[in-house]
Amino acid sequence: MFAGIVVGLALNMFGSIVPAVNAFLVDGLFYVVGAAFLALLKLMVVPLVLVSLVCGVNAMGDLRTIGRVGAKTLGLYLFTTAVAIMLALTFARVVSPGGGFEMTGEFAEYVPREAPPLADVLINIFPENPIQAMAEGQMLQIIVFALLFGFGANLAGERGKPVVRLFSDLNEVILKMVLMIILLAPIGVFALISRTFATQGIEIFGPLAEYFILVAVILVLHLLLTYSAILRLSGMSPLKFLKKMRAPLSFAFSTSSSAATIPVTLNTLETRLGVKNSIASFTVPLGATINMDGTAIMQGVATVFIANVYGVDLVFSDYLTVVLTATLASIGTAAVPSAGLIMLAMVLGQVGLPVEGIALIIGVDRLLDMLRTAINVAGDGTVTCVIAHSEGALDLETFNDSKAILAPSLHSASLDAGSKGDL
Repeated sequence: MFAGIVVGLALNMFGSIVPAVNAFLVDGLFYVVGAAFLALLKLMVVPLVLVSLVCGVNAMGDLRTIGRVGAKTLGLYLFTTAVAIMLALTFARVVSPGGGFEMTGEFAEYVPREAPPLADVLINIFPENPIQAMAEGQMLQIIVFALLFGFGANLAGERGKPVVRLFSDLNEVILKMVLMIILLAPIGVFALISRTFATQGIEIFGPLAEYFILVAVILVLHLLLTYSAILRLSGMSPLKFLKKMRAPLSFAFSTSSSAATIPVTLNTLETRLGVKNSIASFTVPLGATINMDGTAIMQGVATVFIANVYGVDLVFSDYLTVVLTATLASIGTAAVPSAGLIMLAMVLGQVGLPVEGIALIIGVDRLLDMLRTAINVAGDGTVTCVIAHSEGALDLETFNDSKAILAPSLHSASLDAGSKGDL
């Protein structure tokens, strides 16, 4: 990122001296490498959403036997994600990051599509032809189809298990593909950042810093307001919860992967917060699969930021689309570093914004990814404690005792959850 900024600014200030070099790098090498990296991100959107959603639904287990606990857990996870995205859109509309910045070059030539009526947005959620929806990248339709398919495979019982295993294997393969693409991120980021600063100059610093600070502030507010309110309403101390969750939060911050943090989260919830393994072993892996509040916040702010930079006015139906897409897509966001960028490409496409706008924020995304992963894990812990408390599976004495550390629970369910989470 820093190398790209330096090279880009140098080309912006001195490129006119040697036009051939400037043309070769900015409009040649950097353009090709950056466009290829963005194409790879877009390539993974449809398969990742489809397969991950089917696996996410089946990660809930037998829908007929999970019953009350499963319904409460799923509902609370989706509720916090919806709150997160609405919080992000509200603050982004008020602060308006990127507003007033004028793009130059080919970036300024983007013409937004006409916003469809709200009725059409709601009707178009439901697909007539899932194959056509996948070919055209109609993500809300793909999400609905994937959810229906996942529920159908789950309810089919024994006959659905081969399908579930197939999608589990496909999910592992696709996640490996995602990781391969993310390994190319330093090269892609360098090319994209270099070209952005070479084209826009040092003026892009202001809007980018505004975007970064706004996302970071909203992430912290979501942690301190939303999660704290949920815990307080359930009769638990948010301060004691945060103190005891330091280990998984710091681990999540350093790895940027909520899946890799699953074993640490499980151990903390069971030994320091007093949650029974029967609840934690279900809610934590499920949360790593479907609870992506931090990613939803980034997507909401990034959408408004990119719309402002490109001079696109988002209407109510666009905001509704962002809320629906980001909330439902949280089920299909892989619990690996930077997977949120792929989902952002999907959200931008749904509201008619250019995916190329990702180039403006990709340089600072790694730092924000660390923050939002920690928020995701905090959300997993919050929901787990609330569900455990409602089911009588939480030892409040252990939760409230700042020095309490129970003997580590080595149940097979916990070990299985940890191994599955690494996928």
